[in-house]
Amino acid sequence: MTPLYYAISVVMVAFHKLASQVFAPDSGAAWVISIVGLTLVIRAALIPLFVKQIKSTRNMQELQPKVKELQKKYGHDREKLAQETMELYREAGTNPLASCLPLIIQMPIFLALFRLLDHAADGKAKGIMSVEQAEQFASAELFGHIPIKLTLINNDGNLWVIIAAVALVLAMTATTFLTQRQLMTKNMSKQALEGPMAQQQKILLYVLPLVFGIGGIAFPIAVLIYWTTSNLWTMGQQFYVIRNNPTPGTPAAEAKVKRDAEKRARKGLAPLEGDVVAGTVVLEKDDERRPAQRQQPKNQPRSQRTGGQKSPNKKKR
Repeated sequence: MTPLYYAISVVMVAFHKLASQVFAPDSGAAWVISIVGLTLVIRAALIPLFVKQIKSTRNMQELQPKVKELQKKYGHDREKLAQETMELYREAGTNPLASCLPLIIQMPIFLALFRLLDHAADGKAKGIMSVEQAEQFASAELFGHIPIKLTLINNDGNLWVIIAAVALVLAMTATTFLTQRQLMTKNMSKQALEGPMAQQQKILLYVLPLVFGIGGIAFPIAVLIYWTTSNLWTMGQQFYVIRNNPTPGTPAAEAKVKRDAEKRARKGLAPLEGDVVAGTVVLEKDDERRPAQRQQPKNQPRSQRTGGQKSPNKKKR
């Protein structure tokens, strides 16, 4: 954990020095800003992993029909089914564990921050943080009433700490739930929602918020601020990706097609293939809704036009 202590303390001390230009160095505001700054730096560094997570999740959704075929073929042999499924993932260049990478990588950072605060509460410095800074961190109070080192179960009888901790635990739980629900309701196809991966995600939809909610009662206010800020970043980042680059065949993809069609209509541009205009799907890319042209009759001999009969008005020779 020592390298993490140094990495976290470098970022926190840097943001703390910036915040100290406005707030008192021992104030809760200065240290909360340093925690938020640490969160933003970490999440920005994890963007490549987040992109990899999105691609992996999308590939796994697209492979669901093939996974179902394997289940029908090897449903009686679980070992063979597992081997064939992993081989399918390998050939497609995807990894089921990639969707968990951001969370897995964040856990050591989360634990390091937890331990850093725990040591600071005892006046012990870690990383590049000085003893003076550790004491300031441990004694910092948000809004002058909420020591950021206290927890919901260790609140020293401080009502403000209880209120703040409950609010942050609820926010952390709610953002975890909404982020997972956003993914399932908007960026998963109907086939994917019926697959085994969807069943696992449905379980996680309720289990993860419950785990964080129960664990949150033992987290210091500072750690709750970090985790809630991280969840808000995840939710916003995921919303942006789903809105602008949704998985094909999902409700988010249909919504994007509709928005793009409305945007082109406002600009007076011709609709594209797949656009929905006035309840009608455009089938051709260059369809501009022109009225159908009248079919011109072909030139025919008079005998064909009269059905082979002579005109009664024509005189005989």
